Amino acid sequence: MEKRLQKILSDSGYCSRRKAEELIEKGLVRVNGKAVKVGDKADTEKDTVTVCGEKIDTEAKALRYIKLYKPRGYLTSMEDAHSDKLITDLLKGIDERVYPIGRLDKNSEGLLLLTNDGNFANDIMHPKKHVAKTYRVTIPEKVTDEQIALMSVGMEIDSGVITQPCVINVITAESGRTVLEFVIKEGKNRQIRKMCEKAGLSVSRLKRTSVGGVKLGMLRPGEYKDLTAEEMRALRAAIGKADPAKRTKKRKK
Repeated sequence: MEKRLQKILSDSGYCSRRKAEELIEKGLVRVNGKAVKVGDKADTEKDTVTVCGEKIDTEAKALRYIKLYKPRGYLTSMEDAHSDKLITDLLKGIDERVYPIGRLDKNSEGLLLLTNDGNFANDIMHPKKHVAKTYRVTIPEKVTDEQIALMSVGMEIDSGVITQPCVINVITAESGRTVLEFVIKEGKNRQIRKMCEKAGLSVSRLKRTSVGGVKLGMLRPGEYKDLTAEEMRALRAAIGKADPAKRTKKRKK
């Protein structure tokens, strides 16, 4: 049966659908040796699908869901010839080809989810799902109520790019240091850093502590763990999907 190529790559555990579309647009995906475009289909039983010349195994994979404490200085990338610190260096002992759900910039740290379940990753990242993410942000100066209000209601961080309203709580307030907790439901590029910059603030530390109910917990920088059943239920609830174990058939009247 034919499927769209981005779904084939996603189902195979190679990457998310969004990443698959990027690879297709760059001309890196081929079917039976021929270049393809976004929206094209292939038959996994008959056709050979390759990415950068590598044949994709289209058979079903064992699904893996992981949380990692990404340390500062590491790139949220599976491969980069110009960097000597990638999150792949921290994933020793994982046989499955997992990839990150969303990103954390190089100078940020904290919770990063990884999986080889393309549909699940797409749901978590989809803007319409509004999955809440919590960040602990250290500002090396005093933050005023006006600055917090400015960032909370939504603001333009790039030309034509406006953030949604968010929740900001003050954790620590000192004369030369403020710790804020941001709860946002989107994931624009370097969003919190740009929000702070627009409000006239600098950021000395940015740490993501939770995603959709899954918390960083006691993980140390560089450590990872498989998500528990409870954590998976929390994520499914966050994206509006029922726990498969709790699905019941409707009784016939």
